[in-house]
Amino acid sequence: MDIYFKYKKLQKACNNERESVKEWGHEIAKKVRQRLSELRAAVCLSDISHLPPPRLHELSGNRQGQYAVDLLHPYRLIFIPAHKPIPIKSDGGIDVSEVTAILIIEVEDYHGKDNKRRGRK
Repeated sequence: MDIYFKYKKLQKACNNERESVKEWGHEIAKKVRQRLSELRAAVCLSDISHLPPPRLHELSGNRQGQYAVDLLHPYRLIFIPAHKPIPIKSDGGIDVSEVTAILIIEVEDYHGKDNKRRGRK
């Protein structure tokens, strides 16, 4: 799968071990690199397991259309399909079997009280 990044700083942190450890600490950085490796190896998004450990899941509410994979609890790697137009199934949902490129948005604890964000501009 092709992977793109929303911000250059995020791309640098995700692709450079020293920068990722500096940004997120050793354990989260290791999981970010592991998940990116799994995503790169996949042909399409449906190749990524919905079960742990990656636990691919579509987000809802104000994050509808975004997806996440687990890192180190409670952090997630958050992304969207990088297609124009986004492949849609007949029921209106995103056709993950046709998603072959993603845009990494952020690494975040979106459940946290203060909504901790990492890897921003």
